[in-house]
Amino acid sequence: MNIFEKLKAYGFDTVPASFYSYVDLWKSWYIGDVKKFHTYKVWNGQKHVKCRRYSMGMGKKVCEDWANLLMNEKVSITLEGQREQDFFDTVCRENNFTVKISEMQELKAALGTVAYVPRVAGALVDPESGTPVGPAEGIRIDYCTAEDIFPLSWENGVIRECAFASHRTVKNEKYLSLQIHRLEGGEYVIENRLYRTQNGQLSEVELSTVPGFENVPAVVHTGSSKRQFVIDRLNIANNLDPSLPMGISVYANAVDQLKGVDVAYDSYVNEFVLGKKRIMVQPEATKDLGGEPIFDADDLAFYVMPGERSATTNAIKEIDMKLRTAEHSAGIQDMLNTLSSKCGFGENHYRFDKGSVATATQVISENSSMFRTIKKHEIILESVLVELTRIILSLGNTYMQAGLREDVEISIDFDDSIIEDKAADFARDRQMLSDGILNDWEFRAKWLNEDEATAKEALPGAEDLNPDDTPTGDVE
Repeated sequence: MNIFEKLKAYGFDTVPASFYSYVDLWKSWYIGDVKKFHTYKVWNGQKHVKCRRYSMGMGKKVCEDWANLLMNEKVSITLEGQREQDFFDTVCRENNFTVKISEMQELKAALGTVAYVPRVAGALVDPESGTPVGPAEGIRIDYCTAEDIFPLSWENGVIRECAFASHRTVKNEKYLSLQIHRLEGGEYVIENRLYRTQNGQLSEVELSTVPGFENVPAVVHTGSSKRQFVIDRLNIANNLDPSLPMGISVYANAVDQLKGVDVAYDSYVNEFVLGKKRIMVQPEATKDLGGEPIFDADDLAFYVMPGERSATTNAIKEIDMKLRTAEHSAGIQDMLNTLSSKCGFGENHYRFDKGSVATATQVISENSSMFRTIKKHEIILESVLVELTRIILSLGNTYMQAGLREDVEISIDFDDSIIEDKAADFARDRQMLSDGILNDWEFRAKWLNEDEATAKEALPGAEDLNPDDTPTGDVE
């Protein structure tokens, strides 16, 4: 019995299994090894010869570039309260969040959907009521990709209930852990189930019987009407089935373009393989008068022709085929331009130069296709990061008595350096500050990502100001 049958047995319907076949296809392009495409056979007149198609790996390259644009080291998550900021930063460090969030953006672009599922570690839960009775040791974040996400209910594209699968190996035994987030009487309840996997079949086992799961409660009553998971997807409509809440890969509608790039590149590489210089040598020309070999038998440049030479055939003949490198380069560039446009970068994002792919790094116009696509994707990503932060704060209060303000203001500062020249903007604002056009607290708030009150308090001499005073110009 597979996971779809298990969920159905519990009374849950989820996304059709056929949708996950698309996820598998997108994953194979991300890996760069697609069945019946990168491995194929060619008839040579006598038999079918197995061939391996060369790949430029653009499936992964496209996803890497979107991850760099959406979530890099310049993106900051700022909480208004220092206590809340310190708590959130600690959880991020303990969960390698800075690295993982960028990695998940790449996988989101590849597979269409990812999820972040915060949970508490080491918390004591009453087995009867499923409510917490003791403080937790910390907060952990599980990172899930599309193939392990199973929506159970949704409305207007928002997933309300969901199951998440994870795979573990314990003492050479393979297990599947299933975490089900469901609504019951307006409260979220989390069920934890564990299965041993053998020959593709799932058999349920008690959590307490498997090392590492002894303290995992079977049921947890969160006491909250807010979900304890966050779904992250690209802001692209699912044209495979608009009724489903799952996202689609950034290249879901560009598979033909990925094929075109690899076909052109494969031909480019084979142009050198097949066009390699050869010297055809008749048998009698391979040895000197004493019968000693003239040519190195291991030198692939020489090919000894079988049979007797005719009177009109030269003993040694050079074959030097002309390489069509310029034509191939132009063809690959055309394919890259089409792929770039289909994946939201606009045309000319990639440049095929000297046998490798380079990415355009110039500052882009706010009116460009790429700018609009970035801002569109940031709409969902910003809401994802804010919701995840609030869940972490809520868990800190519920399970760790951290005394945090859950309604604290949260701001996400995305990296717009590729969209605008920040150095020029900084110099302009600094000149406006010097000319008295811009207030010093306004300058600080903008460039240090602070709110108005924090910026004013941090100014030199702020302690001497009345609360109603608003400093202007430079403060001596």
